[in-house]
Amino acid sequence: MARKWIYASRTEGIASRQAHADLPEGTYEREMSKEGFFGPAAFLHHKRPPTGWSDFEGPLKPHAFDLNKLQGGQASPWGSSQVLFNAACDVRFWRLDGAMPALARNGDGDQILFIHRGEGALFCDFGHLEFEAGDYIVLPRGTMWRLAPSGRADILMIEATNSHYTLPDKGLVGPHAIFDPALFDVPAMDEAFRAQQADADHEWRVEVKKRGQVSVITYPYNPLDAVGWHGELHPVRINVRHIRPLMSHRYHVPPSAHTTFLADRFVVCTFAPRPFETDPGALKVPFFHNNDDYDEVLFYHAGDFFSRDNIDAGMMTFHPSGFTHGPHPKALKNMLTQSKPATDEYAVMIDTRDPLNVGADAAGVENPEYVNSWKG
Repeated sequence: MARKWIYASRTEGIASRQAHADLPEGTYEREMSKEGFFGPAAFLHHKRPPTGWSDFEGPLKPHAFDLNKLQGGQASPWGSSQVLFNAACDVRFWRLDGAMPALARNGDGDQILFIHRGEGALFCDFGHLEFEAGDYIVLPRGTMWRLAPSGRADILMIEATNSHYTLPDKGLVGPHAIFDPALFDVPAMDEAFRAQQADADHEWRVEVKKRGQVSVITYPYNPLDAVGWHGELHPVRINVRHIRPLMSHRYHVPPSAHTTFLADRFVVCTFAPRPFETDPGALKVPFFHNNDDYDEVLFYHAGDFFSRDNIDAGMMTFHPSGFTHGPHPKALKNMLTQSKPATDEYAVMIDTRDPLNVGADAAGVENPEYVNSWKG
């Protein structure tokens, strides 16, 4: 049901008439909004940065995890390190050192495999698909699959628990903006797939996860023995370098403009290189905001993360809903002027409608001083 919000648009005191642009001199803008960045909003202008606290205590503190420090070498995705989770979303980081000795099947929901490092082959019910760093692989619930990397692979896994992934409505810009669905690659029943079927002389195990528990089904043959398929339901792959982000040279668009996949209770967005805004009065960094309705998670894949300081590839930040945040002080100096023409970062964002819990593995690689990174 469409909401009819009750509000009167008005201005009090010294304020800009356009969000994220033409700020009154010497002020810092903070957005307070409903439904992420989709509902009614207020834009408050402060004399000092809203993150200029001297101390911060309590459960609203943000988190930063160095996932590079997690223990690796799990042969099964179901043995991977749990980072963040709730009833609708499960985020894990998986380090795979070689070919999976067994097949996997997720009965709990659709799964995204984001390849942070590594390359190799995916074999599944639908055939064979090569993968490389920067690939999103979307596996529908019930797909039987295994990975055979050529070396070590680091993989961010995002499960849509009891749900599925769809594409966002791209509205006025049309379905081919950001990325054309023609860029999706699908598994092929090619020679590589037929060759792996020949490995049928020993038992094969399938590790099936359902309701968070793993059952093991053993076959006396290779169960990836399909000879063909047709239909609209199948895995897809797209690489982050094929994503062309929306941008405006006169307006800093909100993170929601970079949505890549939707689930029932969260979204997955991709930050990819884009030109900085060129209008003299437009913000060139993310605006301060609360986001009182969504938990915000960022996984840093590659590049120079221009709004954060001391954040490297393979790290993840988690900002609980209600936590006021924005660019770090070093980035804030470039609020209206940037020294280069474009960003060069790749990152995966997950915004969840329900509060996330921190997994035990992630708690062991957390930087407790992250909340102090906004000081100064």
